[in-house]
Amino acid sequence: MCVGLPARVDLIKEGMAIVDATGVKRRISTELIRDLNPGDYVMVHAGVAIAKINGKDDEETDSLLENLDAE
Repeated sequence: MCVGLPARVDLIKEGMAIVDATGVKRRISTELIRDLNPGDYVMVHAGVAIAKINGKDDEETDSLLENLDAE
């Protein structure tokens, strides 16, 4: 099973971004996503932004992951 993590984009430069994934800063590739801006949310898998999501998606994903961790 592959798991993507939601993250908020903080900075974009030359096809790469610094994102905040639940308080952890990561450097990822943004080559697959067009029209990405700081403040946007993305789903990250293996160091690559694979989809642009909205803040509600991020909250729902965080809730699901917390529930899985509690089991």
